Amino acid sequence: MVKKGPDAYRTIGEASKEVGEPSYVLRFWETKFNQIKLIKRPGGRRFYRPEDINLLIKIKNFLRQDGLSIKQVNEKLSDPQPIDNNAINSTNKLTEIPDKETSTKSIKNEKILKIGHFLRFDKSALEFFLKCKLQNIFDTKIASKLARSYSDSHSLKTLIKEFINIDISKQFQSSDFGGELSPAQLKYCANDVLYLHKIHEELNKILERENRIVLYKDCLKFLKTRVNLDLALFKDDIWSH
Repeated sequence: MVKKGPDAYRTIGEASKEVGEPSYVLRFWETKFNQIKLIKRPGGRRFYRPEDINLLIKIKNFLRQDGLSIKQVNEKLSDPQPIDNNAINSTNKLTEIPDKETSTKSIKNEKILKIGHFLRFDKSALEFFLKCKLQNIFDTKIASKLARSYSDSHSLKTLIKEFINIDISKQFQSSDFGGELSPAQLKYCANDVLYLHKIHEELNKILERENRIVLYKDCLKFLKTRVNLDLALFKDDIWSH
């Protein structure tokens, strides 16, 4: 059997093995925790993303290890994570949103390091809409996959938990960002990028220790080609058999 990649969807049987709970327990939890928003296909088939697996493991730990009730777990999962204002001030001060011209200059400036998670998406979007090249970047998703070979999970939520020991809420990840953003959405966006500097620092240490810096830089060189393929609408892996 071919082993699935860390970002591949899991069936309920596969999710059951990873979480360590029977399938019927996972189905029961769906009725009790509305934070579980897995993918359901016609016919009732369930598919679990990495973030779904992480949430189920978190719920399991709350119930089995901490001995919390279902009501108490729901309260914990629904409690929004506060923004650490001191951390914000020590990294990038959040001011008013810059205009297009200012943003473009910052993106093109090779002296400014731009840190992001899964920059393949951000680079594609920024270069398409702003018509400029995103220079001097650090992709924490790529770095994590090269540095943290001891783990199959490389989500931003996982990295924040491992390196900073903070659980951030991803409740608004799938909300509507097409219109005017709510205060809760703005807080989610701020939390989502707040810890990237620390994650960059920790991943860089591991890459250097494991002598994988050169390999990481080579992957970044390819990212430019991968983005060009995306913009040319080539979604498949053209190197696959």
